[in-house]
Amino acid sequence: MGLFNRGSKSDVPLSGDEWSTNGHGPKRTDDEERNVVEREHVPVTEPEREPEAIEEPHSAEASPPEPEEEPAMIEEIETVEETPVAETTEVEPETETEPEQEPAPVEAKPMPPVNREEPQDGDDARLSAEQALAPVRRPGMSRPPGAHIGDESERRAKIISFANQKGGVAKTTTTLNLAVAFKESGHDVLAIDLDPQGNLTMSQGIDPDKVERSMYDVLVDHIPIRDAIQQREIDIAVASIDLAGAEIAMSMQIGRERSLEKALSAVVDDYDFVCIDTPPSLGLLTVNALTASDKVIVPVQCEYLSMRGLVQLQNTLEMIRENLNPRVQIEGILPTMLDSRTIHAKEAVEILEENFGELVFKSRIRKAIKFAEAPVRGSSVLKYDPQGNAAQYYRDLAEEVLTHGAS
Repeated sequence: MGLFNRGSKSDVPLSGDEWSTNGHGPKRTDDEERNVVEREHVPVTEPEREPEAIEEPHSAEASPPEPEEEPAMIEEIETVEETPVAETTEVEPETETEPEQEPAPVEAKPMPPVNREEPQDGDDARLSAEQALAPVRRPGMSRPPGAHIGDESERRAKIISFANQKGGVAKTTTTLNLAVAFKESGHDVLAIDLDPQGNLTMSQGIDPDKVERSMYDVLVDHIPIRDAIQQREIDIAVASIDLAGAEIAMSMQIGRERSLEKALSAVVDDYDFVCIDTPPSLGLLTVNALTASDKVIVPVQCEYLSMRGLVQLQNTLEMIRENLNPRVQIEGILPTMLDSRTIHAKEAVEILEENFGELVFKSRIRKAIKFAEAPVRGSSVLKYDPQGNAAQYYRDLAEEVLTHGAS
């Protein structure tokens, strides 16, 4: 077998000459042949060690210890393999240069808190949260929908309700004509019709049966109040017959007493005055008006039965102050439909002044046919008969309210 293996190698001469690489005889023992084969296989596993494998077998006597030297060769190979590892470590500094760029973002992580602390040293020069939000409450700018209107000092508009559970005391006439008198004085005014009869709406020439959006939609469906406002002599949020069912529809709503207050929050900075005409009852619509109001003007017909309703209204206001709106107060009690020719009318005014003192306005709204004629023309009495006595009554009342109120 040994000879067959040697004959199969390409280094053996084909002429029959003996093969020799170190000058020894041609004949070799089987052990020597195994050593030769083993040495020949070493370069195959590690081509780089072929020169060393060829140089070692100088004699046949040195071949036996070769198995002991192979571990050394393996160790040398391992050392050779370690050198590339060292080379990789030499390459790693190149990669270490890249981490030198990475520390920048790593160091940037603690930077945000540092940046947050820097402005704290100059807090005096920085706007506070309240100052940043303050422009929202400047005149002409509206509040976010659903917000409360807040205290009167925090907004532009002064909100006045005209309330008396007794009908026929000139609430609608007073609401419209006082609002127009405010407008003549250079103020921006919004009138709100909360009466299902829609008399204030009709007094400005608007048919309540033909309006697309009304206060019913504002209170029940929570549409923006601007969608229900129409421009006439003043801006007016119109009513419709649907308001008759508003109290039933609102009865199941959460926060139903504040529906009007929330709706007004979007426009309270667009107007100087908001005048609310209420229905002749103390139901949910009137409660909404009182909850949103700063002041209440109580028109009172100069008759005994009309004055009895003041006690009930005072009880309602006390309930509103305790539970819903602590700021609402009576601005004044206004004697209306006064006929100075009758003793009964004079006595009624005296009873008002004795019981309510300074709450009674000095102004008097006397009977005049112009108050009945003006709504037919779809206008206020100030526009219908600007030079008449009827118009002057409300101009005097507007001046009294603008100066210091009933007191």
